[in-house]
Amino acid sequence: MSRSAVVRYHDGTKHHFHRFAQSLGYLDWASQPNPFRSFDGAPVVPLELGGRASSPVSGVTYDQLFEPGLVTPRELSAASIGGLLRHALGLSAWKQYRESRWALRVNPSSGNLHPTEAYVVAGPVSGLSDAAGVYHYAPDRHVLEARSTFSADAWRASCGGRSAFLIALTSIHWREAWKYGERAFRYCQHDLGHAIAALRLSAALAGWRLRLQPAWPHRAVASLIGIDRDEDYVEAEREEPACLLLVTADAGAPGSGDVPAALADAARLGLWQGRANQLSADHVEWRFIDEVARATEDEGRTAPPALDLRAGRGRSFPAPPAVPAPPARDLILQRRSALAFDGRSSIDRDGFLRMLSRVMPGAHAPWDALWWDARIHLVLFVHRVDDVEPGLYLLPRDQRAIARLKASLGREFLWEPASDPGNGVPLLRLARGDYRRVAARLSCDQDIAADGFFSLAMLADFDASLDELGASFYRQLFWESGVVGQVLYLEAEAAGARATGIGCFYDDAVHEVLGMGGDSGDSDDSDHRGHAFQSLYHFTIGTPSEDARLTTAPGYAREQKASAPPAID
Repeated sequence: MSRSAVVRYHDGTKHHFHRFAQSLGYLDWASQPNPFRSFDGAPVVPLELGGRASSPVSGVTYDQLFEPGLVTPRELSAASIGGLLRHALGLSAWKQYRESRWALRVNPSSGNLHPTEAYVVAGPVSGLSDAAGVYHYAPDRHVLEARSTFSADAWRASCGGRSAFLIALTSIHWREAWKYGERAFRYCQHDLGHAIAALRLSAALAGWRLRLQPAWPHRAVASLIGIDRDEDYVEAEREEPACLLLVTADAGAPGSGDVPAALADAARLGLWQGRANQLSADHVEWRFIDEVARATEDEGRTAPPALDLRAGRGRSFPAPPAVPAPPARDLILQRRSALAFDGRSSIDRDGFLRMLSRVMPGAHAPWDALWWDARIHLVLFVHRVDDVEPGLYLLPRDQRAIARLKASLGREFLWEPASDPGNGVPLLRLARGDYRRVAARLSCDQDIAADGFFSLAMLADFDASLDELGASFYRQLFWESGVVGQVLYLEAEAAGARATGIGCFYDDAVHEVLGMGGDSGDSDDSDHRGHAFQSLYHFTIGTPSEDARLTTAPGYAREQKASAPPAID
């Protein structure tokens, strides 16, 4: 039943040439959700921004984020936890046009709607508390709201002597559904993938490790962080549990390992404070989202499969170094989503391959945060890459998927190697030609997909993944696409370019271009379509055309004061 519900939702929320997935059809500005959740009555713990030139993270270069062991681990404290959150989920800037003002965050989000919320669960930490506690991160103020305190002994019994803490992520579906309707569940999962990658790379900035905890059922995560407490959400929008992550700050401790779900029992008995704010006065109910959320509820995995290094999964691929290596913190905070590209600029071949090498799975950040093998493969529409012929390309991120990809992609493609042997980027040329109009048409007729260096579609190994790992893995497929997207965002910034994720595309039309079947939306009958591979996310990179009408201010007023020039006496 769960599997059929997932397929029904996935097919039912596809965009077609003659109709889009069901949504309200207009933006009800009166009910636009508040982008910031808060818990009234919860004590507030201010956090440091860590933006000073003397900050321990200021000397870490971007390339060092991907090389384990090069960054000396920071001591675990409230200040270092604040640095992790600031460089993963904090505000990166404020934009303004006339009277309209809005925040940008380090982690991107569909429509800048930000359905993802984060909670920290920690034992006694210097500058935080002498007890164990559950904290909600409020990025608008860069503070932790103390939701609960519980026994430090219970924390030690579960986590031992590790210098570590937990981060739980949730989604507020309404924030995305307000604009995107039924397709919003997809976008919430994309955003979770971006947040997981942002957290892993921010942990690397501190010399720490971070890994998903798949053994935790969704209901245990909800109980641990209190989002199942009805009395704390009166008239407030509920949150959907997503995942639990273990952050390890001790270089000598194992980077993974299960935290027993019994910790949730101790947290449940703690002293809880605060009531969730209401984000909108009016709501629209989208039952399709509720159905797929229940169908993909994760009951936990006691023995996740180990990565098979011999098969090319989990192997580290070398990336050509950036010259010069930019500061990691600068790139993380300057990341933006492009609104338009100039349609003229190009990127050199080495820069292009460098970007692709970064998205190959390996035993380094951010891929070491995931417990599954690569399930996302890239179909690239190459437009303006020096010394690379324009055309259609495929980057299989798991070599064992090539045979099944060939069987699914039914057209007479070339399947020619398009990169040098041994460079770690197994790029294949499928067809030569100008695919700019095709790329734009497939991405809901958005020119940005044609005006950059290249754009791409992320193909998920759909049927095999759900067969092997169950219906709940539908979420993880989107998470992986978000992790890929987050790496590409930073790679674009490192190359002096810009990127943007594209959630709007004509699903079956993409499949038809690849010879995968589908009728490009001319029929509502999807039973005959195969689901071996499905397009989940589009992406594009190029030289941005900036809008000079917009003004930009730092994410936090304290940063603005810190960066202001000294007064002249």
